[in-house]
Amino acid sequence: MAKLSNSNPLTGKTLLKKVKDLEHLSREEKAKACGYYTVTKNDVVRVNMMKFMNALIDAEGIQLDSIQTGNGRGGRSASYRITVQSNGNLLIGAAYTKQMGLKPGDEFEISLGRKHIRLKQLNVDGDDDTDDADE
Repeated sequence: MAKLSNSNPLTGKTLLKKVKDLEHLSREEKAKACGYYTVTKNDVVRVNMMKFMNALIDAEGIQLDSIQTGNGRGGRSASYRITVQSNGNLLIGAAYTKQMGLKPGDEFEISLGRKHIRLKQLNVDGDDDTDDADE
């Protein structure tokens, strides 16, 4: 067998195509064929499965890491969708109010459209603010 040397691992679409072409091989053999290995001083080949799997996740465009906002506490991320509750209320939620920098007591003018609700934030002195939040 030919001696292996450290290689440049494949990424992105090239990695995905190569993995698909090698579907008959084991995961370790795929990782090695895609360049996710190192050769030690004693010529021992070590397959780096973690880097291989992370590269596959990145190539597929899957976002596993959440983007930290605010004070680092957990909680739900904003989905930009809400549902009318059983009592008829629409609850916007803290994720949105934090993102907009709203504070308790901030006031809004509500205007109803045919298929939308528009919230217009009012300044402290009662004048309209230019920023709108549509729901």
